[in-house]
Amino acid sequence: MSNHDQKRLLLIGGGSGIGHAIARAALERGDQPIIGARDPERTAAALPAALHDVPLVHADLADEDSVAALAQEGPFDAVVSLAAASANGPIATLDRAAVHAAFDAKVAGPMLLAKHLAGSMRPGGVFVFFSGVAAWKPAPGLSAMATVNGAVAFMAEALAVELAPVRAVAVSPGIVDSGLWDFMGDDGKRDFFAATAAANPARRVGAPADIAGAVLFAVDNTFVTGTTLQVDGGGRLA
Repeated sequence: MSNHDQKRLLLIGGGSGIGHAIARAALERGDQPIIGARDPERTAAALPAALHDVPLVHADLADEDSVAALAQEGPFDAVVSLAAASANGPIATLDRAAVHAAFDAKVAGPMLLAKHLAGSMRPGGVFVFFSGVAAWKPAPGLSAMATVNGAVAFMAEALAVELAPVRAVAVSPGIVDSGLWDFMGDDGKRDFFAATAAANPARRVGAPADIAGAVLFAVDNTFVTGTTLQVDGGGRLA
């Protein structure tokens, strides 16, 4: 791939398993990923060997000055926000601070990215935001995250109109073996994944590479904007 075709991707919160997969897939095809993290040194120490040469920059979605400073790293072909904060549990035990943190990570922070980085996007550029299957398949204990993830989908539509021709796309993963479920232990995770696979039309759980492929599709296809890519194995239908 020539330098002219090389795409620059800023991955906010790219130190996760899915973030690693996106960065790796981008590198493999000749693109330049940049990982933004609140603690770049800690994130760098956790990167797999294949990503040791990926540049890291400070990015804190709770600090608007930090977000504004990211414009100095441009131009970008894509800004991908993988930041997240959990607000799970029954509505009867709802923690207001956790709900605010979840909205800050997945909605307010990404809006600040759009505010400060839209002017740093190359022609055809795209903001990619992460929603999640809970928005389409709510369940007890997931009301807060279902609402947050639903807001992400609507945010992508709104920003696609306001920022045009800069694009905005949401990606909604289902259950993915990204390391997020390791807290269950080997047996618990195996049983959970088996039940998930048996229930969804794809008959498997997702892999980080599945999500990376969707993100790169959103980066490449400049006729895709204002929509949510459902990468959940049909889990929302089960």
